Amino acid sequence: MLSHKTCERGFLVQGEYNSSMSPIFTRTGDDGTTGLLGKGRLPKSHPRMEALGTLDEASAALGLARSLCKAEQTGPLLVEAQRDLYALMAEVAASPENAAQFRTLDSGRVQWLASQAEAISALVPLPNEFILPGDSTGAAALSLARTIVRRAERRLAGLLETGEIENEVLLQYLNRLSSLCFALELLENQAAGENTTLVKQTGEGG
Repeated sequence: MLSHKTCERGFLVQGEYNSSMSPIFTRTGDDGTTGLLGKGRLPKSHPRMEALGTLDEASAALGLARSLCKAEQTGPLLVEAQRDLYALMAEVAASPENAAQFRTLDSGRVQWLASQAEAISALVPLPNEFILPGDSTGAAALSLARTIVRRAERRLAGLLETGEIENEVLLQYLNRLSSLCFALELLENQAAGENTTLVKQTGEGG
């Protein structure tokens, strides 16, 4: 995961590397470790690094969904969620003594996310059983994003259990985010004029 500084300053000029700017290859991780926000480095195989990588995946998946979705509510909500995930990653990446400095998500933000999920749920028929992803492109992307968010939630649960992180709000946020993704999946199917397919077959031949 590139730092903000590297992403902002690193570039290629006419296909050649410009050595006067920060390189896109930092090479600081070539020894198999990654630096924290603060003092210290951890092996890239460390559970904290796995959690950060999964959060990064979740943001990328939300971005893919945002590029494909049609409902007017979906894009702005996903942008907000991606920005929140960026803040969440910063806290997870911080060394213990710096974690509070990077803590920006609170219970109020979790409640806001829950209210958004409830508002979207009120716009669509809610299934009373499991559904199959894939009825529209945007909805399928949201379903994939939801599963990655749930994996990130499991990774953070492990960090909480071992004391690597202390802020339980982060876990609550991811839980509500997965619910929002599900509600938006149903909304996207509706916007695309598609019925949501249930796991159990219905009608003749079901």
